Amino acid sequence: MGTFVSSPLLPTHYRSFSPLACTTRNSESYNSTFILANSSRTQHRCSVRLFPKLSTAAYRDLGSSGQWNFDWISSSLLGCPLLCGQRSSKTVTQAAALSVAAAMGDSATTVLVTGAGGRTGGLVYKKLKERAGQFVSRGFVRTEESKQKIGGGDDVFVGDIRQPETLTPVFQGIDALVIVTSAVPKMKPGFDPSKGGRPEFYFEDGCYPEQVDWIGQKDQIDAAKAVGAKHIVLVGSMGGTNPNHPLNSLGNGKILIWKRKAEQYLADSGIPYTIIRAGGLVDKEGGQRQLLVGKDDELLATETKSVPRADVAEVCVQALLIEEAKNKAFDLASKPEEAGSPTTDFKALFSQVSTKF
Repeated sequence: MGTFVSSPLLPTHYRSFSPLACTTRNSESYNSTFILANSSRTQHRCSVRLFPKLSTAAYRDLGSSGQWNFDWISSSLLGCPLLCGQRSSKTVTQAAALSVAAAMGDSATTVLVTGAGGRTGGLVYKKLKERAGQFVSRGFVRTEESKQKIGGGDDVFVGDIRQPETLTPVFQGIDALVIVTSAVPKMKPGFDPSKGGRPEFYFEDGCYPEQVDWIGQKDQIDAAKAVGAKHIVLVGSMGGTNPNHPLNSLGNGKILIWKRKAEQYLADSGIPYTIIRAGGLVDKEGGQRQLLVGKDDELLATETKSVPRADVAEVCVQALLIEEAKNKAFDLASKPEEAGSPTTDFKALFSQVSTKF
């Protein structure tokens, strides 16, 4: 006998399961019979064989001619299988992805990366995927195009951080959250650099920093807290101590002010956190530079105020692994490649930080 868990992405009337019998066949498989019960439908029976690995069992809907096929995923860590399913040719593949993540149990940390369609967020998602023994990764993107850009896997979910209802399913079961979402200004058309002057920028309707960097990040923090996430890593930006920073004037969006407000909300949330305020992001190879941490935008007064996106992504991953990164906020930059030795001891790097905000 056991408890059976199904994904909220499955149809409601297939989420309630009552085991009738469970007979051990050998150390690796079981033969069981279940009633699928729902007050609005007649009861149905199915017999399945459960394996520690993925297996398939056919279920005949006794009240219709439809055929349901279920994949049952069991884990020795959980002692119970988890359900995903398909009807006709439409597979509930993302339910399977959530079930696989849950079936990993304590063997890996389930991490959701929001903003995974961006250049930095995509690198975080990729690095987590490369560490499959330590992490079960999920990505959250705005469009199907962004999903395909990072591989189109069933662990990548399409939604909108400005619509909290789209957050609920994918946040279920996560242990940690990495927030890499940000409003992005666009250049107004017609700028001709040959004529001098400066380009003008704007934010699309509904995509202003207040909506994305404040409300959207606040909703993510609330969703993570609601499901009991144990750690949130937030990628922000240096410059937030200066309300007159040039970035705040882009599109009149005050982007650093709203980012700072979300950072403060996270620090006050009660969830263990790591706030990484990156310097100017450059698309260079990671792992080639000495990384620098600072506070209160002090690094902006130096010549070392940029950092490769790949190094920011690596710091996010290391923050999930190293206790010394928790409940700290810091600026992040790097020396030029030819100066200093590449950072490899991230525990020592995080130990240099004492600031909580």
